[in-house]
Amino acid sequence: MKRWPIVMGLMLAAAGCTVRLDFLGEDRMREVVLLKSPAKEKILVVDVEGTIGALGQQGILDREGDVLSRVYARLQRAAEDKSVRGLILRLDTPGGDVTTSDILYREVRRFKEKTGRPVVALMMGVAASGGYYVASACDLIIAHPSTITGSIGVIAVYPDMEGLLSKVGVKMQIIKSGDLKDAGSPFRDLDEREQRLFQEIIDDFYERFLEIIRESRKDRLSPDEIRDLADGRVYTAAQALELKLIDGIGYFDEALGRLLKMAKIPDAQVVAYTYYPKKQSNLYAAKPESMPLFEQKSIVDLLPTLRSGFYYLWLPKMKTD
Repeated sequence: MKRWPIVMGLMLAAAGCTVRLDFLGEDRMREVVLLKSPAKEKILVVDVEGTIGALGQQGILDREGDVLSRVYARLQRAAEDKSVRGLILRLDTPGGDVTTSDILYREVRRFKEKTGRPVVALMMGVAASGGYYVASACDLIIAHPSTITGSIGVIAVYPDMEGLLSKVGVKMQIIKSGDLKDAGSPFRDLDEREQRLFQEIIDDFYERFLEIIRESRKDRLSPDEIRDLADGRVYTAAQALELKLIDGIGYFDEALGRLLKMAKIPDAQVVAYTYYPKKQSNLYAAKPESMPLFEQKSIVDLLPTLRSGFYYLWLPKMKTD
């Protein structure tokens, strides 16, 4: 076996370069069977895991991009396979950036409209904020008994480094074309006008979130009830069911059984698409989608890279190393 590609990859990784290596010699997804059945029909499991968006760093062994790239590729392939009769969208995410969450929502809706096949959301440990936003694209939402969901709202993150920089004697000189060109800069406090500006943007994104939920839960909740529930708080699965934010509580077999009824088939194989067929051997096998060669510590626990922006994200607290 030639070792120079591996050595070169390690050298590039050490130099801080982004590189992907295909150690197995074939860089394409494969279908693996998670639950066997004599039926020819298939139910596909698609995972939405981690922070939604391109916020994290990828390892050199990662064959895929961010969560949007992973989900989009699977939806495209499933749409071309007529034996795939439905999808289980398995969510384990605190949410993420506004745009990526909205695109994911749209792609799930497009898959349903294009194929006419049902999609069931199955919430795992956390499916909050952007996770609930994406789940709203599905025909049915099932949560595990221990799921945390909700956190309906928008948050903007603007680090303030002015005090820290002054202590170390660093002063930033900003030259700009307009008063608001550096609005949100981490090098100074937000003034009242900037706060109003960003609040207006957040309010617009918030109304978009409410619109998505109104469309999804229109037969269950009134617009006023939705607004009352959308104050940013999280809910347990039992609370979410009582409040009609979800449709049921159960495990994978519950989601599968209800999806089979919606697809009008008695049974089906449960499959997944993966680049690591030997690892993805059952429903709960860990997938090494991202395998960093070197351990990297983040400045915060939840966000690998803290940056200014707008998020449908459950962000209860950030803890520095």
